[in-house]
Amino acid sequence: MKQQSTYGFVLCLSENLIKRKEVTSELVIDVQPKEISIALLEDKALVEFQKESQTASFNVGNMYLGKVKKIMPGLNACFVDVGFGKDAFLHYLDLGPQFNSYQKYLKQVVSDRKKLYPMAKASMLPDLEKEGTIANTLQQGQEVIVQIVKEPISTKGPRLTCELSFAGRYLVLIPFNDKVSVSSKIKSGEERARLKQLLQSIKPKNFGVIVRTVAEGKRVAELDGELKVLLRHWEDMITKVQKHDKLPTLVHEETSRTVGMLRDLFNPSYENIYVNDETVFQEIKDYVTLIAPERTDIVKLYKGQLPIFDNFAVTKQLKSSFGKTISYKSGAYLIIEHTEAMHVVDVNSGNRSKSANGQEANALDVNLGAADELARQLRLRDMGGIIVVDFIDMNLAENRQKLYERMCQNMQKDRAKHNILPLSKFGLMQITRQRVRPAMDVTTDETCPTCFGKGKIKSSILFTDTLESKIDYLVNKLKIKKFTLYIHPYIAAFVNQGFISMKRKWQMKYGFGIKVVPDQSLAFLQYKFTDGKKEEIDMKEEIEIK
Repeated sequence: MKQQSTYGFVLCLSENLIKRKEVTSELVIDVQPKEISIALLEDKALVEFQKESQTASFNVGNMYLGKVKKIMPGLNACFVDVGFGKDAFLHYLDLGPQFNSYQKYLKQVVSDRKKLYPMAKASMLPDLEKEGTIANTLQQGQEVIVQIVKEPISTKGPRLTCELSFAGRYLVLIPFNDKVSVSSKIKSGEERARLKQLLQSIKPKNFGVIVRTVAEGKRVAELDGELKVLLRHWEDMITKVQKHDKLPTLVHEETSRTVGMLRDLFNPSYENIYVNDETVFQEIKDYVTLIAPERTDIVKLYKGQLPIFDNFAVTKQLKSSFGKTISYKSGAYLIIEHTEAMHVVDVNSGNRSKSANGQEANALDVNLGAADELARQLRLRDMGGIIVVDFIDMNLAENRQKLYERMCQNMQKDRAKHNILPLSKFGLMQITRQRVRPAMDVTTDETCPTCFGKGKIKSSILFTDTLESKIDYLVNKLKIKKFTLYIHPYIAAFVNQGFISMKRKWQMKYGFGIKVVPDQSLAFLQYKFTDGKKEEIDMKEEIEIK
């Protein structure tokens, strides 16, 4: 295997992860009209999955010009209107030490809509008192620039901060800070001094910079190039604030959703990045060219007929990895429950041998396997908050220690901040994991597309007749000559069988613009039509949409 690259995941990878044996890593990106999904595969096994709606807002990193709606002196906090259904929460300690400087600069910017007040002339006021109160700092109706640090979760609105930051690959730009900080994971004193001196010389006045771990060894041109990009983001944001005509308003949005997600996941040691959309393919290629020019060839445009997730066996893994019950080893399984307060995981040995002689060894084996699968599940589902795991009871202290060490080792691969406690007297392990967005949930249950809950279906042999009638309607009534029919792989096999298959008969009768593609995400007697632009053609009957 080739040597592990000195780069790491963008956010907070541990040194142990960098030193571990390298695995084959690939990213598969599925771009659909309404959502974008990214799957991270390690040795072909699905370990991380992210899904973002194309229309969603209120993502971490977005900045808004909002209005203070309500002051809460008892909480030393306030609620800010940023356009979400529930007002967002802003605590006094999240205002940041330079809040007064921000507010003065904001007034100067808003007072003149023709000319932008230069940042270099902005005056730095004394830091905000740590023991101060929100009531003496903010007023109801006041305009504030805020950044989302936690997405809306469950019944809670977004969590905000006034300490604005613009994150890049190598640097984080912080207005009104004027300090240069270097990641503590860069151990070399000489390299830390070089980076600090370098950034001090190129950064503008009244701006602070955090140097990220992956900037180690980078040339001045690369760092200066990214700094200029981040400064342009700041200028664009302030320009929107200056010209705003309504409150609240979005003044800065993270880069395109795909690139934003990729920035958090990207590792130059990836072997391949597959994407099924030409526009997004170009965006990703440009991004990889910017941060790792020598690896541009890893970005590949997928042009296959099969859905991209089906082709790389992602769909099947999604179906088996989500849901309440997760099987993992020799009949053993996990049961994962989510409550308002925490996630609860129960470990079961299933139908494994439970003989008296081998009970302890059996319990250890099942628990170690559960630790492996649970670490993967935490990353895959992005479970956050408090996680309580009920492992099978073990009598020996050394076995309980082995389990604890195994869990810690597995969690080293996790980019999210986390804390693990040893097993309690009751055999429970408590884990806390950083939560910035709702846990990923993929519905694995399939609604019967033929009976619609009534328990009776049409004769299944007539399903192909139904499909043909819809093809006839598309071609002869709607005059759509080119389209793709997606059906379950079993049905597709039936339609394609024989020298003169059913598909061939349809093509000879209705034209050769008909394509039939198997799709694993569809239920047995479910179907979907798309046109040449891959947009769905709604051919559902009234009974199917009730």
